[in-house]
Amino acid sequence: MRLVVVGNGMAGARLVSEVRARDKDVQITVFGAEAWQPYNRVLLSNVVAGTSSPDQVRLLDPRWYADHGVTARLGVPVTAIDRDCRTVIAADGTREPYDVLVLATGSEPVVPPVPGVERATAFRTLDDCERIRDAAQDARSAVVVGGGLLGIEAARGLAGRGVPVTLLHLGGHLMERQLDEEAGLILRQTLGELGVVIRTGVTLSAVRERHVELSTGELVDAGLVVLACGVRPVVGLARDAGLEVARGVVVDDELRTDDPSIFAIGECAQHAGRVYGLVAPAWEQASVVADLVTGTDKEARYRGSRLVTRLKARSVELAAMGETHLTEDEAEIVRFSHRHNGTYRKLVIRDGRLVGAILLGETSAVGTLTQLFDRGGPLPSDRAGLLFPGVGGMPVADSPTRMPDSARVCQCNNVTKGQIRACWESGARDVEAVAAATRATTGCGGCRDAVEGIVGWLCEQEGVSA
Repeated sequence: MRLVVVGNGMAGARLVSEVRARDKDVQITVFGAEAWQPYNRVLLSNVVAGTSSPDQVRLLDPRWYADHGVTARLGVPVTAIDRDCRTVIAADGTREPYDVLVLATGSEPVVPPVPGVERATAFRTLDDCERIRDAAQDARSAVVVGGGLLGIEAARGLAGRGVPVTLLHLGGHLMERQLDEEAGLILRQTLGELGVVIRTGVTLSAVRERHVELSTGELVDAGLVVLACGVRPVVGLARDAGLEVARGVVVDDELRTDDPSIFAIGECAQHAGRVYGLVAPAWEQASVVADLVTGTDKEARYRGSRLVTRLKARSVELAAMGETHLTEDEAEIVRFSHRHNGTYRKLVIRDGRLVGAILLGETSAVGTLTQLFDRGGPLPSDRAGLLFPGVGGMPVADSPTRMPDSARVCQCNNVTKGQIRACWESGARDVEAVAAATRATTGCGGCRDAVEGIVGWLCEQEGVSA
């Protein structure tokens, strides 16, 4: 079978490795528009901050393709699909036939149509990071446009390099899709203490040579302008090929398009009316398609994902999951707010089950709440114990001694404590060895502390030095 994958980002690269792990004989060709080896886009804020190098966010070793018999066409975008001949046509004129085609074209940054926007740099790729880092060396000030996850991570990364940063956001508070107003205010306060000036409810009207102009006419100093205004699925290739496209490429539970020989996964795919913009759903989708195309599990189906959003800006702890905007009329709301020390915790409960949560500040409760959210099981009557694990007898799920083996530690890669224990018992004695065997910590990195805790606890039990 000839498998062609268009897109070599986090979804496409994961699919290729999942297929090869299941079947050594499939003929695989992957096209990537970027010349880079695939890398973890989630960790790009670390590259901007200077805490990670490009090599440290790489997903695959440079020799992986050759070692696994995969043809990788890096820096060669696909420009057309000939469905009649089952062939893709690349920018260099080459034609690659396929039996199965998987679109993993991802998304592209939204660039506001304002004068001078070409002076700004989008925050999306590793090349973007290099441009931002180079410009930050001489910039006396920076402006980041967009107060979502990417914008906050970019602003925190630049502030960590000692660059004065102003973050501009159109909405009334930061991360309004995931956070309520109170959480947004506390996050604003936390970022302010870290050196980021927040301006909400403002609109960019122009990018000038040394400043940006707001719709009010106000000028804000900006030697560097970074755009993090959101993303949109890349669907032009699919649309030109006559595939069904809405916001994304429309797929069914098998992640097939309306052409049964073509699948779509990741940020370009729209399943059950929803486009996912996080890594965990993309990797779940890659696993389903790998099962189907190799015949490993012909009954594999994608049923959607339960999302847990983690902010990965240094010195900012934040997790949000599920339906965080329901009101008291729609659900039971349990919350605790302490603005002075930057702490906010909120539970959204419906029919006795956790359907949403926000944790800002110290997040020891995130393990317990994530498990309850994932399983959809009934909650204990002690709601305060959920907000403050360890108080009133409520166990701390993040504690290795309390966490059951079935608990999912790594959300991105669906790795349980039991799998980590089994890996350790097989000889993996540190986090890097566990990561190599299970992929835990290689997604958003939010589970690293928990994995370190489990490995350390196991080593203590056996008197082994971690």
